[in-house]
Amino acid sequence: MARRKDIDGSMSVPTFYGKELRWKREAAGLSLEALIEGSFFGKTYLSDIERGERRMPEELARHVDQVLGTDGFFERHCEDVRKARRGPHAEYFEKVLEAERHAESIEEWCPSTFPGLLQTAPYARALVRSAHPAAADEWVEEKVTARLARARLFDDDHSTPEYWAILHESLLTDPVLPPREMAEQLDRIVELAERRRIVPQVIPRKPGAYPLMAASIKVMTFPDAPPLIYTEASYSGDTIDDPALVKQYRKAYDRLRAVALSPDTSLAMINAAAGEYRNGKQPDRPE
Repeated sequence: MARRKDIDGSMSVPTFYGKELRWKREAAGLSLEALIEGSFFGKTYLSDIERGERRMPEELARHVDQVLGTDGFFERHCEDVRKARRGPHAEYFEKVLEAERHAESIEEWCPSTFPGLLQTAPYARALVRSAHPAAADEWVEEKVTARLARARLFDDDHSTPEYWAILHESLLTDPVLPPREMAEQLDRIVELAERRRIVPQVIPRKPGAYPLMAASIKVMTFPDAPPLIYTEASYSGDTIDDPALVKQYRKAYDRLRAVALSPDTSLAMINAAAGEYRNGKQPDRPE
């Protein structure tokens, strides 16, 4: 029998929290399955928390405190762990950052920008600078580097989540970068699609009214936790796990996908726009 690897709780706040959780669980004589029973989460989720690799949702912390009789300890310290894991990302985005790494599927709709997971450095830099025009260059570069690091989940072909992005046609025809950099941004999307890492679809500029016209959303599903919706504005974001709202957003996203062009047609359109930019031209904008 393999010897169990101990957790070094001195490494970080999350690992200390996780080590304390495992100690309390084992002191109570409970397996991962026994402790998680009655919640909506799986044992792998709890195991990741014990190793300091995942945050403890408040609802799960309340469940753990109740089962272990720990007088609210784990719920009280959820916030400490969340703050410790934040890094250069905004506070409201921390939960999503972690969720992306563990998601089974990710589906996004961004009507006005390319999704963060698909952005190149020049595109990300332009967006960060536009939102924070007075920020120091070092701060901007830290944000850009952190955003690009999220896309590493596409590097491993075996653990990559199923990723679906619905994009508005205006993203192809209304450039925010010089032609060469716009071509690189679109080439990035084409490259990921050709590697079967993502599926892009394009909403035509004039399809009439369609679902989620004014909303930017991310739908994430997991093998060991309930689905999660993330909506975002310029300086704020919100995660939604209420089952009724998740279901409503899920249906709206499916209806939006029905309005979009097929994946093959969409990819050809993106590739053609990239070629136009490479030739120093701007793709035709339908009137």
